[in-house]
Amino acid sequence: MAQKKNTSDLEAALELLKRRGTKKTRDGYARYGIVAPKAFGVTVGDIQRIAKTVGSNHDLAEALWKSGWYEARMLAAFVAEPDRVTAAQMDRWCRDFDNWGICDTVCFKLFDRSPLAFNKVRQWARLKDEFGRRGSFALLASLALHDKQSDNEAFVRCLPLIEHAASDDRNFVKKAVSWALRAIGGRNAELHAAAITVAKRLAESEEPTPRWIGKDALRDLTRPLIVRELASAAGK
Repeated sequence: MAQKKNTSDLEAALELLKRRGTKKTRDGYARYGIVAPKAFGVTVGDIQRIAKTVGSNHDLAEALWKSGWYEARMLAAFVAEPDRVTAAQMDRWCRDFDNWGICDTVCFKLFDRSPLAFNKVRQWARLKDEFGRRGSFALLASLALHDKQSDNEAFVRCLPLIEHAASDDRNFVKKAVSWALRAIGGRNAELHAAAITVAKRLAESEEPTPRWIGKDALRDLTRPLIVRELASAAGK
């Protein structure tokens, strides 16, 4: 009976996505660097609205993921239950990351809420696959933006991962590395100082990719608004 219900839930969800799909949206994916051969063409806004209709359903999330449809996997990130996420599931989904949209959405909306997240940051940083490795730093950036419990040391321990990966010149890796460094630096004054130190070191590199990452991070972290906000927060 449960199997039949899961199948019917999947079919209903896929039908909702199919009805919302348009060729215009499908064609637009390429402009944003999203390669998704199996796609309906559904906007993120519509996917989020469908997720609210569906509600939390971890079994459905797994079925949606296995379907292979781009939007189904996006929807899976919104309806999965963080407390039911396992290490095996995180690794399995990470192996399927094939574009930045899926990678970032899963990390930003689901995986960063798991107590396993920091372990996966460290593990995935060693991956050779471009989007798998991006997952490490997209997840680290998401933790820096959303995690209200971890102390500064948890993020300081990740800075060497950033420096090590800074020589990876693949577009989707280097942008995630910069994102992670900037997000860590935006948490508070202490981490801002630590991130600035790393960014300056990278910016002085003779290699083009770490130099780009360092300068990109410095541009963001030295903005007057960021500096004022962190100083104000430190003074409270």
